[in-house]
Amino acid sequence: MTKLASVYKTDYVQALDQHSQTNLNSSWVNDKGAWMTNIILIAFIKLMFNIIPGISPELSWTLTTLTYNVGSYIMFHAVTGVPFEFTQGAYDNITLWEQIDGGVQFTATRKYLTTVPIVLFLLSTHYTHYAPFAFFVNLTATVINLIAKLPSMHQVRLFGVNQKIDGPSE
Repeated sequence: MTKLASVYKTDYVQALDQHSQTNLNSSWVNDKGAWMTNIILIAFIKLMFNIIPGISPELSWTLTTLTYNVGSYIMFHAVTGVPFEFTQGAYDNITLWEQIDGGVQFTATRKYLTTVPIVLFLLSTHYTHYAPFAFFVNLTATVINLIAKLPSMHQVRLFGVNQKIDGPSE
């Protein structure tokens, strides 16, 4: 069997496996309260930075934005697969972002999860009084997070991060 035919067969079988049952790893983002939990998490991160002595409100906003964007990037774009064993490897090579809504782009959930970092960036920029360094840090973290969410980045791996695992050859 040629390598191209083998890849096509593997992708076809994997697609069949993915659509055979509900993906519990990504279905939670559409559940009631998941969006509000995201906002509560941001408020909690902000509160934690606020109570640390010696951290100014401006630095607190920058650290909140940075923490949220790094955490969001790791959660949605850096980790592949499913922590549950009953999927039989159907999602081993795709990230949580690629699993959300079966990979369909521009759903309400994806729009929401794209809007949150933008709003957080705008809030951080405002409350840091447009300080150049804070602006640069917030912008960099937000842009990296948003680039990973672009439809053109679907199943694209850069710099060796999340490279697809080659399955056994037949």
